[in-house]
Amino acid sequence: MTKPVIYSFVDFKPEQQAQLRQIAPNYDLILASEHPEIPTNQLTIVIGWQKNRAAEILAAPHLAWVQSISAGVDYLPLAELNQRHVLISNGSGIHVNVISEHVLGVMLGRSRGLLAYQKDQAQQKWLPGSVPLTDLSDEKLLIFGAGHIGQMLAKRASALGITVYGVNTAGEARPGFQKMFTQQTVAPAIKAATTIVNIMPLTPSTKYYFDQKFFAQMNPQASFINVGRGASVKTSDLIAALQNKQLAFAALDVFEQEPLVSTSPLWQMDNVLITPHIAGQVPHFRQKLLQIVAPNLTSFIEQHQLSVNEIKPGHFY
Repeated sequence: MTKPVIYSFVDFKPEQQAQLRQIAPNYDLILASEHPEIPTNQLTIVIGWQKNRAAEILAAPHLAWVQSISAGVDYLPLAELNQRHVLISNGSGIHVNVISEHVLGVMLGRSRGLLAYQKDQAQQKWLPGSVPLTDLSDEKLLIFGAGHIGQMLAKRASALGITVYGVNTAGEARPGFQKMFTQQTVAPAIKAATTIVNIMPLTPSTKYYFDQKFFAQMNPQASFINVGRGASVKTSDLIAALQNKQLAFAALDVFEQEPLVSTSPLWQMDNVLITPHIAGQVPHFRQKLLQIVAPNLTSFIEQHQLSVNEIKPGHFY
């Protein structure tokens, strides 16, 4: 009898594959890199996702569980998966350290003039005092998204003397934040913030949340950092806001369209830092993902349930 299949877009190491096979001896574990053709009739579990393979995956009559490798799952065909009662789990927690470090790296680089002086270095210019420097203890950081990553960022930023405010759905208190707001009550904090960070997942309520109206509320000396989702920002409005000096600086790791098109004005702006969607790149990623997949696989086999990071129907994270 043919075994049900676990199909993984993640190239687990041999010893990690062995661990999964030990948990699920009655399943075939197949890596996409070794077997590009998806065994549709036997497919039961998918680890990772590729948009261009969605039709093949959804054609599987026995599909029962999709394990995402990211915290947000907006790129999955959620309506159809939920309608078919397919279990979904995400990779929440994997990217906590690296994304918070990315944001703090940008803040430190801007505070101490490192980003500007690096450009002077490229032109062999010695211009001491040409860049205004600041003290992080004077910073007021406003974090949109107070989940695992937001809380780690708040904790680390607070340790540096930064005043940290946050935004979540209900405005409920979270560790590391001096004060919390909702999207409806945050306006005063937007004006006061010296750095605003987006770590929100993409949902219908967060798409294009950062638009012309939002940027018009910002302190003209403030910075905007996006390590959440590209489509949370209306790019044309951000470009206009930067050109009109409604904010001083933007560090962008994610974009509406990736790669960022070569004709985008963002490439040529001196007050913009562009990174190619790398804020979440994690050392030892496969081992960290395995710490989610392994217990989920155990509970799936034993009870047809997930024990870690299950996404409930109607939710995006």
